[in-house]
Amino acid sequence: MRPRSLTTVVRCATVAALVTTPALLAVPSASAAGARPAAAAAPKADFNKDGRADLAVSAPAGTVGGKAEAGYVAVVYGSASGADTAHRQVVSQATEGVPGDPAASAFFGAHTVARDLDGDGYTDLAVQTGRSPAITVLWGSPNGLTGGTQLPAGNGDHWGDSVIAGGDFNGDGHADLVDVVTTGEGSDDEKTGVRVRLGPFTRDGKDAGSSFSDTGRFDGPTSLTAGDITGDGKDDLVSTHAFEEMSQSSLFFKGDDKGLSQKAADLTDAASATIGDVDKDGHGDLVLRTVPGDVVENLPYDHGTLKVLYGTASGPSTTRTTTIDQNTAGVPGVNEDGDQFGYSLSSGDVNGDGYADIAVGIPYEDLEAGQGEAGSVVQLYGGRGGLSGTGAQAFTQDTAGVPGVAEAGDHFAMATGLADTDGDGKDDLAVGAPDEDGAQSTSGAAWVLRGQASGLTTGGVVSFGPDSLGAPESGAALGHGFPR
Repeated sequence: MRPRSLTTVVRCATVAALVTTPALLAVPSASAAGARPAAAAAPKADFNKDGRADLAVSAPAGTVGGKAEAGYVAVVYGSASGADTAHRQVVSQATEGVPGDPAASAFFGAHTVARDLDGDGYTDLAVQTGRSPAITVLWGSPNGLTGGTQLPAGNGDHWGDSVIAGGDFNGDGHADLVDVVTTGEGSDDEKTGVRVRLGPFTRDGKDAGSSFSDTGRFDGPTSLTAGDITGDGKDDLVSTHAFEEMSQSSLFFKGDDKGLSQKAADLTDAASATIGDVDKDGHGDLVLRTVPGDVVENLPYDHGTLKVLYGTASGPSTTRTTTIDQNTAGVPGVNEDGDQFGYSLSSGDVNGDGYADIAVGIPYEDLEAGQGEAGSVVQLYGGRGGLSGTGAQAFTQDTAGVPGVAEAGDHFAMATGLADTDGDGKDDLAVGAPDEDGAQSTSGAAWVLRGQASGLTTGGVVSFGPDSLGAPESGAALGHGFPR
C-alpha cells in the first residue's frame, strides 16, 4: 500500500495524481497594461518588486497555534544568488493582518495563485484552504507580503475541496482569478462551473466584475490550468475532471472579453496539465498526463505518459500531438509501473532560449533497493520541433550536488515549479517533497536548481525544510505545492 500523501488528505477524490501546476502564460502584473511576458517564461511572482521571483511554498498540514493541519505558506525571497532562505516569511491565519484564525484540518495554503491582483506592480498571493472555497489575498508591498483580505464568497459555493487559477482571461492587462462554484444549489437549475473574478481587485476584495461558465459536470474540476493557447492575448482555461473511479474529458474554455467562453470544447482525459509555448510559434501548447484506460483508480499503478496538444488559433490541436514517456528517446529512465511520470508538471524557460521547457515530477519512482518511491524529476526542453527528449536531464536526491539522501517514501518532485529567482532571465526549478523526513516525520522540504544556458545545474542548489525557516515542522508537508 502506498504511503499517505497529503494530496489525498486535502482532496475529496481518492486519486493523488490530480495535482495542478502553475499556469504559465498568464499576466503576472498589471503594471504595464497590455504587455505580456515571453510565452516561454514562467510568470514572475515578485512580492517585493525587486525584479527577482520569490518562492511561496505550501505546507498545508503544518500545525499552527496548536491546531493540527491548520496550514501555512513559507515565502523565500529571491536574490542575486537565487532563493535566499535568510530572507523569508511564514504566513498563516495566525499572522497579524491575515483574516481568520487557525483551524484544525483547514489546510491553509493547499492551493495558491501568485498574480498582481490590484494592479500596483507588486505580486499578490491568493491562498485557499483545502476544504473550503474561501480565498484570502495576501498583498505584495516593498517589504513583501503584508496584510490580507478574504474575498467575498459571491453567489455560489462548492462543497469539498476546490481549486483556483490565475490569468488575464479578457486580455485587459489586469490579472483575474478563477475558482469553482455551484449555482442554484439544491434546485433544478443547479450548475457547477468556473467563475472568473475580473481584476483589478480593490483592497477590500471587490472585483471588477465576474462571469460564470458551466462545465456541465456534477462535480467540480480536479484541476485548472491557464495560458494563452490561441495566441490572441487572452488566457484560456483547461479543466480536468473525474467522477468516482472514472476520468472525464478535459474541457477547453477560450478567453473572451467577458472572461471565458460559455461553451467548452472536449479534450483528452487528463490527471495533470501545464501550458507553455514549447515550439515558440506564439501559441501556448497544452501538456497533459493522460489517464490509462480513463480509469483514475489506475493512476497509482501507471508508469505515466505525457501528451502534447500543440496550440492553434482555435485552441489545442487534435491532430498535431506528441506523446512522451520514459521510454522516449533521450528521456532518462525507463517506464515502470507505478512511477507516475507527469504527476506534477510545470513550464518555464530554463535555458533562456525562448522555448518553453517542461519539468516533469515522478514522485513515485523507485531508485535503488530500499529506495522505493524516493522520487525524481525530469527536465524536458522545448525546441523548433516542439517538446522532445533531446537534452533531457534527471535529478534525484542522490544526484551529485543535490543536498540530502534519497529515501523510501520521500516523494521527491510531488510538486514542481519554475521561477527566475536570481533574475538572470533563466527560470530555476523548484522541487517539493512533502513526505521528506527532517528532524521530524513528513516535515517536508524544497530544493531550487538554477537554470543556465546549458540547462539546469546542481551548482549552488538551495534546499530547505521547515526547521531552517523557523517554521512548524512535525507533519507540515512543506513542498506540497507552488503557486500556479
